[in-house]
Amino acid sequence: MDILVINSGSSSVKFKFYDIKNHACIASGLIEEIGSTHANGRLNCVNGQFAEVKGENIPDHETAIAMAIDLLKQNGAIKDLSEVGGIGHRIVQGADYFDAPALVDEDVMAKIAELAPLAPLHNPANLAGIKSCLKIAPKIPNVAVFDTIFHQSIPPYAYMYALPYEFYEKYKVRRYGAHGTSHGFVSQEGAKFLGTEYDKFNAITLHLGNGSSVSAIENGKCIDTSMGLTPLEGIIMGTRCGSIDPAIIPYIERVAGYNAQDMDAIMNKKSGLLGVCGASDLRKVYEKMEGGEPRAKLAFEMLVYSVVKMIGAYYAVLGRVDALIFTGGIGENAPHFRQNVCEKLAHIGIEIDATKNAKNTGSIRNLSAADSKIKTLVIPTNEELAIAEATVDTINKNSAQIDYQKYSEF
Repeated sequence: MDILVINSGSSSVKFKFYDIKNHACIASGLIEEIGSTHANGRLNCVNGQFAEVKGENIPDHETAIAMAIDLLKQNGAIKDLSEVGGIGHRIVQGADYFDAPALVDEDVMAKIAELAPLAPLHNPANLAGIKSCLKIAPKIPNVAVFDTIFHQSIPPYAYMYALPYEFYEKYKVRRYGAHGTSHGFVSQEGAKFLGTEYDKFNAITLHLGNGSSVSAIENGKCIDTSMGLTPLEGIIMGTRCGSIDPAIIPYIERVAGYNAQDMDAIMNKKSGLLGVCGASDLRKVYEKMEGGEPRAKLAFEMLVYSVVKMIGAYYAVLGRVDALIFTGGIGENAPHFRQNVCEKLAHIGIEIDATKNAKNTGSIRNLSAADSKIKTLVIPTNEELAIAEATVDTINKNSAQIDYQKYSEF
């Protein structure tokens, strides 16, 4: 079965087409600047074909996804839509409605829309991608794969906040986490790599990029994660502040005249590394550090400290850790950062080999020194492949046939 994976953002659509039988990506692409008259798109195929479009009028997601399918057809990735066995969609927020991927129907779409206040930048765009696919190809099954699924095993004492209980009952205020598909994928790959049964595997996984999160995995189940109700909580990120004293918000509102919307934007888009040193990309932070900028050094040290502190907390909760797993743009490609983190964890049995750490092979690798008690792995994440596999599994488990045509105007 061949599967199309769609990651629909507010102004872009990323897509990959998979040959699931061989676990191979046939083609991948991106349509960006949706909503403009100068949108761009590109496609890369494993057969060597490359296509690019520039300056196109792409007013909406439906037009963008239609263009993506046209690019796949024009460049030999697919001949006809009948070859597509299913379409998998990355959905950021499923709250506690979903503990498994869901075959899309009217109820699933309604719940994704209902949860938009918990992910206002993501769920509406994710839903637009689903609706567009249903219009363009109404006979192809669509599956929603939620970032929050992997974290549904977190126990109540870890996901609840010590706020009035009615906030949870009325407004769904609790920890949901994010990057669940990535945490699940790399933890399973880590167990396979080390030859450990997944239901006996304990790990701390670090998905580190512009948005970052850490998860504690016990016996193959997530028992805690650093992001909370929203992706703002947790460790320091590129433009997000991570966990702070909540009283800072009303204090700044009083003394500086900001309102709640201002503070939300500041904490999500103007804080983190950017807020401290003026650069959100860790590579730029390095450049500033090498140029002798003290605030860049401070930002780097704050980031390392916040990650080390989170790892320490999860080590205390787990008691036994088989592996520390780095993934994501920073996790996979920043050896200096990994070295700084791991040096501060030597007392709990983490030691890495500097030569192994310096190499970037683009594949799963063990960085551990020979006598390290805990293995340190770098595992490239592949959320799209995980979504594709979940899509096939969900379609196979749901024998009921759905008339997708009736949702074309939903």
